[in-house]
Amino acid sequence: MTTATDVNEPARPRRRRRVLAVAAALVLALLAWVAYDLYAPRHTSLRDFNPDEVARLETAMWRSYYSRERLRLFAQMSELLRTQYRLPLWRSNAVAYQAARAAFVFKDGHTRSDYERALPNLVSFYKSIREVSDTGFDPERAARLELEWWIVHRERSEHAPGDLDRALAALASEIYRVPAERLLEHARLRAEAMEIRDRQAEQGGVTEEDWRRIDELLHQSWRSLHQAVNP
Repeated sequence: MTTATDVNEPARPRRRRRVLAVAAALVLALLAWVAYDLYAPRHTSLRDFNPDEVARLETAMWRSYYSRERLRLFAQMSELLRTQYRLPLWRSNAVAYQAARAAFVFKDGHTRSDYERALPNLVSFYKSIREVSDTGFDPERAARLELEWWIVHRERSEHAPGDLDRALAALASEIYRVPAERLLEHARLRAEAMEIRDRQAEQGGVTEEDWRRIDELLHQSWRSLHQAVNP
């Protein structure tokens, strides 16, 4: 005599195969999306950004960096790359990882040789930006200029007034391919924001009022850059 269990038995492997086939198709679709997202040719204008959004996110990233909130910094950088420089989801995360990794390698350093351990991640970051950029900057030079202003900022007591401004302007000049002299206001305002953060931290702590002033300066700085590179 045939039981109900015997009748249903052949259907179970078929259902299992259908489930596995659907799951495999979904995995393949996901892999295709990730591959397209990461490697498909893209083109964007680095000059076409919202300066107020960049400033808001930079303030947030500074706060995350100094609080050692690595995941938050990574998420904020990824948001910046997606919303302002139009990198797609997976690529923005991959590129943001390189930037966040470089930042914390540098943060834990104590000497120039320590700091230079961040350089490979910075080069990778700028190569990824160059791949989608409409400006023909040199990614290795940009990475070195980025690291250089980090070092000038870290060792500010050993540098003359204005050195940080000039280091910041040199980086922006390389990326946007405009004379550094046109970018000195952007650099000066950004350096002033850094100096407030540093001074207040040394004197006991950065207050919310300090962060509001820093945010105001960064808004002015990025608006100045936007005007300078979009004449």
